[in-house]
Amino acid sequence: MKSFVKGDKKLLNAWAFYDWANSVYALVISSSIFPLYYGSLFRELNIDSFDFWGTSIKSESIISYITAIGFLIVCVLSPILSGIADYLGTKKFFMKLFCAIGSVSCMLLYFFSLDYMIISLLIYMFGLIGFWGSLVFYNSYLPDIAFTEQQDGISAKGYSLGYVGSVVLLLLNLLLVMKYETFGFESAMTAMRFSFILVGLWWVGFSMYTFRYLPDFKNDKKITRSVFFKGFRELKKVWNELKEYVSLKRYLVAFFVYSMAVQTVMVIAAYFGEKEIAWENDTQRTTGLILSILMIQIVAIAGAYLTSMLSKKIGNIYTLCVLNALWIIICLYAYTIVTPNEFYVAASFVGLVMGGIQSLSRSTYSKLLPETTDTTSFFSFYDVTEKLGIVLGMSMYGLVSDLTGKMQNAILFLIVFFAVGFVLLLRIPNKKQS
Repeated sequence: MKSFVKGDKKLLNAWAFYDWANSVYALVISSSIFPLYYGSLFRELNIDSFDFWGTSIKSESIISYITAIGFLIVCVLSPILSGIADYLGTKKFFMKLFCAIGSVSCMLLYFFSLDYMIISLLIYMFGLIGFWGSLVFYNSYLPDIAFTEQQDGISAKGYSLGYVGSVVLLLLNLLLVMKYETFGFESAMTAMRFSFILVGLWWVGFSMYTFRYLPDFKNDKKITRSVFFKGFRELKKVWNELKEYVSLKRYLVAFFVYSMAVQTVMVIAAYFGEKEIAWENDTQRTTGLILSILMIQIVAIAGAYLTSMLSKKIGNIYTLCVLNALWIIICLYAYTIVTPNEFYVAASFVGLVMGGIQSLSRSTYSKLLPETTDTTSFFSFYDVTEKLGIVLGMSMYGLVSDLTGKMQNAILFLIVFFAVGFVLLLRIPNKKQS
């Protein structure tokens, strides 16, 4: 095993650079180009639903359900693989593996078609699994390589690098889509499909810098049958240990609730804008949605650092309370919007709080951890908590949207989660010290 220096700036920067590499998936696939492409496929056929074995499901609900299934798979895999990674010291190997699965799946989205809907959705789901699966091991590196006083700052830097990198690629993709004839594409749809290939290449290419510097903890232990269930035993062990750490346990409960809403908003925002906003034409829809997503990313850079600054003055927990309160206001406003300008206003405020709450949630958990070398299991527990929340959130969102026929109605239940999260955060002791 190569020796490394904890807190080394080059190492920390290399770790943070993985956000630059993989965040293009979150922006291009989850938030902008793919939702536009997906919506266009249904508009071309003048339909808004798809029949699965005799059951008609709305297009936005399909994505909600397949996303929930993908996160459920991550929830099951994470404990198993985290247990193996802890035992064999192979967290770097699994991070590489999920990176490869995600990046290749992004490139295969070039072939996404309603004619092969099941296969296409499976490819989409594997991209999701690759992205979120790699984050389990990526996040678990944070307490291993950074001292406590460094973690807020480097976590914010990671998210900021991700926003900048993903914006760069999105601008390139926007140019390809808007000027598709100049670049030799048959249509804007073809240019969108090509952008999925660029995402995969960007992700796997830039991640090589991160993998070059991240330490490898691999040992000479041999894998046994019991190792496969080690992760679940570790989760149970972590759960039992939480009884001794009241602040950490209460934080995880609060995080489960409000993260359920945050991640749901992030996934469905683009689908909401693509379908529910009264765009004048397809060109305005394409440029408007992409520009609003760009606005979110740019504002989020400032949001991550402003949140980090605020947390130094009032503490992480009180800052998270402020962010949850702002989310409630945003959701109330989003329920009423119809015009593109209103959507732009909502997007700017979403960006302001999105970057902050993601960055601070990760570093707050890291700071609340007890002294331990078993960071992968603790972060696996954190990620499982987050993913189970997303499974519940996306399933409920899809169900409400499907039953009522209106995506705005599904926004209302998100307000409840933010409000409950706010109250639960206030129950955490020693808030000023966190």
